[in-house]
Amino acid sequence: METPILAPHPQGVRPELTDAMAEYSGRLPGKQAMEDELDAMNQRVEALQAALGAEQRRALLVVLQGRDACGKDGTARRVFRRLNPALVTVTNFKKPTTLEISHDYLWRVHQAIPARGMIGIFNRSHYEDVLVVRVHTLVPEVIWRKRYDHMNAFEEMLTDEGVTILKFFLHISKDEQRRRLEERLDDPAKNWKFSVGDLGERMQWDNYTDAYEEMLERTSSVRNPWFIVPADKNRPRDFLVSQVILHAMEKMNPKYPPADPKVLALRGSIV
Repeated sequence: METPILAPHPQGVRPELTDAMAEYSGRLPGKQAMEDELDAMNQRVEALQAALGAEQRRALLVVLQGRDACGKDGTARRVFRRLNPALVTVTNFKKPTTLEISHDYLWRVHQAIPARGMIGIFNRSHYEDVLVVRVHTLVPEVIWRKRYDHMNAFEEMLTDEGVTILKFFLHISKDEQRRRLEERLDDPAKNWKFSVGDLGERMQWDNYTDAYEEMLERTSSVRNPWFIVPADKNRPRDFLVSQVILHAMEKMNPKYPPADPKVLALRGSIV
């Protein structure tokens, strides 16, 4: 790839999530060139997905995390639009159900980890348990603080078991979130799912900023780093996420298994 891909966030470094960081300042192709490259990356990921599904040895987990209106749904639609849906799982993590609350907080997450040969997409994730839980004091601090280590160990285990994990924090500015929330209110296709609670979450902007900064500091590891994606503009956001995913899948380099020699011997004999 000619355009440099987004660098992973370094382990143990606390970022400063300023509004200025929400817009990409690096070099990107022009509008049409970016569209063409994005389409080419989609096609290449589609081919690699087919090999991954046939190989049946490893899996890919893509975590999309961020504030309300950061573009998690839009990113999933654009980046994965060409994938074979039979080889994809999508999990939207909402408020835990009664059954989920009756188990440990990672129980529902483990159920959703993609099987070998699959690509899994998390729209929000286990990280809600150090974000919403922290901001709204749903459990004592002594409890949620332990969860950084739990999550790191959980992801290390998954990686050892053949799951490649890509974690994207979609970072938007406060002004851009306001604009998108207002746009939602004006759209009948979207305003039905808007709640007053969404505005209450926005009132906690600074508290969420602290929570996100510590999450990125404590859970970006060498093997499972976070990627902080400037998300104020949709096309660069999708382009940058696609680059990282393609780079990771090319590094995985899945291969089709060899055909059974008895099957190959049948070539030319089918009537």
